[in-house]
Amino acid sequence: MDPLPKPSAFRYEKRRAEAVVTLVSGETAKGCFFLGAGTSRHEGVESIGDLLNSETAFFPFEIQAGETKWTVLYNRAHLITVHVFEPEAGREPGYAVARRWNVSVLLTNGKRINGVVRVYQPEGRDRLSDWTRQIDAFRYVETDNATFIVNAAHIVAVTEVPRR
Repeated sequence: MDPLPKPSAFRYEKRRAEAVVTLVSGETAKGCFFLGAGTSRHEGVESIGDLLNSETAFFPFEIQAGETKWTVLYNRAHLITVHVFEPEAGREPGYAVARRWNVSVLLTNGKRINGVVRVYQPEGRDRLSDWTRQIDAFRYVETDNATFIVNAAHIVAVTEVPRR
């Protein structure tokens, strides 16, 4: 009997995080992202937002149908939104003190997300327009019952809406 192979020094343990991705083709897929135990962006575990903002090009996404699982490599440029199920936006550094803006976000697929965005900047640089100019391509929009990560390249318009 063959002994078990030794673990590779190049292997990193990953955890799965469920989400639904929406692509420019109109296709949606429910599955899992593979996330690391840590990230260089901040303390704590890697989030889907961290993964999407860490590189360009493709990312792996696991889909399951019944007993069958397969991994798809999706191109970030063709990703419009990710519906995340974990409360990962709340783990962002400064979340509790970031300025909140109630917005309506129109996307290139004609869909609209009405929710809240947070601007993590010093007072005077925490306007909604500052949120639209941030470096990260993927940004959180929180609704009453869901959190989305949107690809800024697929945002057509962001409108401030009155608080309810």
